[in-house]
Amino acid sequence: MRPTTRLSIYLLSLAAAFAYALLGLVKLVTFRATTFDLVIVDQAVRGYARFGPPYIPSVGVFHGRGMDYPQLADHFSPIYALLAPLYWIHDGPATLIVAQAVLFAAAIPFLWLFTHRVLGTASAYLVAVAYALSWPIAQAAAFDVHEVMFVPLLTAVMIERYQAGRPLPAILALFALLLVKEDMGLMAVGAGLCLAFLGDRLRGLLCVAIGVTWTILVRGVLIQLAGGDTGDFWAYGHLGPDVPAALLHMLGDPLGTLALPFSEEAKVDTLFLLVWPTLMLCLLSPVSLVALPHVLERMLSDRSSWWQADFQYSAFTVVILFCAGVDGLARLLRWVKRPESATLKTAWAVAVCAVALTLLPRFALDQLTHPGFYRADPARTSAAAAAVAQVPSGTVVEVTNSLGPALTSRATVLLLDGTPRHAPWVVADVARWEYPFGSAAGQAERVALLLSSGYVQVFQRNGYVVLHKPDSGSANPR
Repeated sequence: MRPTTRLSIYLLSLAAAFAYALLGLVKLVTFRATTFDLVIVDQAVRGYARFGPPYIPSVGVFHGRGMDYPQLADHFSPIYALLAPLYWIHDGPATLIVAQAVLFAAAIPFLWLFTHRVLGTASAYLVAVAYALSWPIAQAAAFDVHEVMFVPLLTAVMIERYQAGRPLPAILALFALLLVKEDMGLMAVGAGLCLAFLGDRLRGLLCVAIGVTWTILVRGVLIQLAGGDTGDFWAYGHLGPDVPAALLHMLGDPLGTLALPFSEEAKVDTLFLLVWPTLMLCLLSPVSLVALPHVLERMLSDRSSWWQADFQYSAFTVVILFCAGVDGLARLLRWVKRPESATLKTAWAVAVCAVALTLLPRFALDQLTHPGFYRADPARTSAAAAAVAQVPSGTVVEVTNSLGPALTSRATVLLLDGTPRHAPWVVADVARWEYPFGSAAGQAERVALLLSSGYVQVFQRNGYVVLHKPDSGSANPR
């Protein structure tokens, strides 16, 4: 690769990382990030950084399982430990936002290499730009931070290195994926199906076996050993109470099962948005089999948030589908006996880039072009800053969802909900909808209840209320 080419790819990656980081950091400093999930990840990484367990008291207390609840019992993501050294440089959620942005952008060089080998230089740049602007990455970057930050890079390495005839790095990337989340064994199964289709049957069989075994081990043993409950994320009650029952149900009603991924408008919308950025050519490639189990996991579930295009879930498969689109075009050109047509390759890549641009206004990256995104509401932002300043460092605080990230670096943050936790400090927002209350009235009722039980109001402005219980001492929330 020529130095100028390498430099241009690095500059594109740097620009993408800057945009993703800016999106997340602006939301953080304007109090639009959230306790669930930015504080959760922050607490886990801080635990690793201090050479201790990755406790996430925000989740443990929320589920009634105590302050010493490890992140591995919630989602099995030991890969977060890789972020711990960053906290020795800067301890706080901004570090996670920047790290996520860099990891998302780091997939670009590998996607460029994959596309370059198949379609040529011009198409490689265009596809790389399309990924940088893609809506799944935009939505993930805009919604706090999640374990998905590692997946685009690892899937890009896995697919590109295998294409380059370097199976060892590809296998290592696959094993790293297993440490991202408890359901990544399904992606290993998908990779095995792809390899088997391509004729690499032995490696394909091994990947399927590893994926199935790891999924059973994590869900059936490791999460429970860590103190978790596998039922927390069982989202298939309409199919059965557990995996065997669900499989029997699907086998007994195959037509109904096939119809499930298309049973809701939101599912159809998301499925179309997943394949449209490649002009649906990803459907012509066996590479798309890598993504299939994860997509089915979402679309067969009964949790509407999993079906949506608004959150981070689609970022798990975006690189896979771009690579499948590149491979799908190459296969199509071979079928029509024009495999060397540079014009058709470039035309497709231009169209892919154009699709990414047309989708921009619908999704989060478009916010960066609007001045109001950077200003938010000055009065509310000022009041929020003043409210969190009332809370002393080193304490435990129950806080409304949007203010937790501002406190997590210096206090133990718990999510303010409808269950009394007896924390010494409480910060509420009685003027705006907030999870998990829904309406602002729910928080107002909670504030009234606390005031009647001995808390004292020490601050109120623009809807933000800060309460303190003078005799709380070292109360341990539960």
